[in-house]
Amino acid sequence: MFEQKLRPRRMRITPAMRAMVQETTLSVKDFVYPIFVVPGTNVREEIPSMPGCYHLSVDNAVELAKELASLGIPAVEVFGLPEYKDADGSSAWDMTSPVQRAEAAIKKAVPELMIVGDVCLCQYTTHGHCGHLEGHYVDNDKTLALLQKVAVSQAEAGADIIAPSDMMDGRVAAIRAALDEKGFENTSIMSYAVKYASGYYGPFRDAADSAPQFGDRRQYQMDPANRREALKEVDLDIAEGADIIMVKPALAYLDIVREVRDRINFPVATYNVSGEYAMVKAAAANGWIDEKRIVLETLTSMKRAGADIIITYHAIDAAKWLKE
Repeated sequence: MFEQKLRPRRMRITPAMRAMVQETTLSVKDFVYPIFVVPGTNVREEIPSMPGCYHLSVDNAVELAKELASLGIPAVEVFGLPEYKDADGSSAWDMTSPVQRAEAAIKKAVPELMIVGDVCLCQYTTHGHCGHLEGHYVDNDKTLALLQKVAVSQAEAGADIIAPSDMMDGRVAAIRAALDEKGFENTSIMSYAVKYASGYYGPFRDAADSAPQFGDRRQYQMDPANRREALKEVDLDIAEGADIIMVKPALAYLDIVREVRDRINFPVATYNVSGEYAMVKAAAANGWIDEKRIVLETLTSMKRAGADIIITYHAIDAAKWLKE
C-alpha cells in the first residue's frame, strides 16, 4: 500500500492552524480612501457608476473624514470638481477651490488623518487633458510649472503627501524642488510612477468630470502591454526624489506590483481603481457574487503581490468587515 507522508492539508485542517500559518495579513492600516469634493454646502450625491461613493461638499467631506478615522483608516486621498475651468486648469491651485478647502478643513478637524493630495490637471482644464496644450499636444515642460503650483497649494492647505498622477516626464523632480523651496521638505511624494492608459478608469472620469474632449491619454500614460517600461519609470521617479511608488490600476497589473516590490526598497502603493470597484458592485447588486468575500480576497491579492498601501473605494466596507 502506498504510504502518503507529504500532507500539506495538515496546515489547513482547522481555522486556528490556517491563521497560524497565514502568509499575508490584510489590515485597515493598509487603506487609503479616495473622496470627491465639489462646490456648495450640504452636498452628498451618489455617483451613478460608483455605488456607495459620493460627491461631497467640504462640510460633508469633513464628516466622512471623521468616520474614516474612527474606523482606523489612516489616510484619505482628495479629488475634486472645481467651480470653474480654463485652458491651463488654474482652479487646480486656487486656494478657494474645493480640494484646498477640504484639505484644510479635514486637517483642522481630524489632524491625525493623513491627507494625500492628487496633483493633476485633467478635471480642471476645459479640454480634459493633463497639462498645457500646444495644439493637440500636451507640452511636457510647460506643464511642469503648473504642477508645481498645484503641489505647493495643496501642501499649504495641509496635504501630508503629494501624489502627481499626470505622467509628465520630470514631474517628481520639479515638484520636489518647488516643495523644498517653499519650506515643505517634509511633505512626501507618492508618485503615480506606473500609470497605464487603462480602460478601468471609466467611472472615475464620470465622477471627476475629467474625460478628454478629444483623443486620449496614450501620449503620456503607459501602454498596458509594457512591463520593462514600468521598471524604467520607477527608477526615474526614485532618482528624482519619490518617497512612495504607485502602480495603477491594480488587478490587471499585479505582476507589475510584484516586480516593482522585488526591485525597490521603497513603499509600494497600488490603486484599486473605479472600474475594478464598479464591476464588483454591479455583480454584487445582481446577486452573482459574495461581495464581502470577493472584496477581501481581491484586496488580499494586492497585499500578497507586494503592495504596502492600497488606495481603494472599498476601504470603508473592508474596514468594517475586518472587524467582524
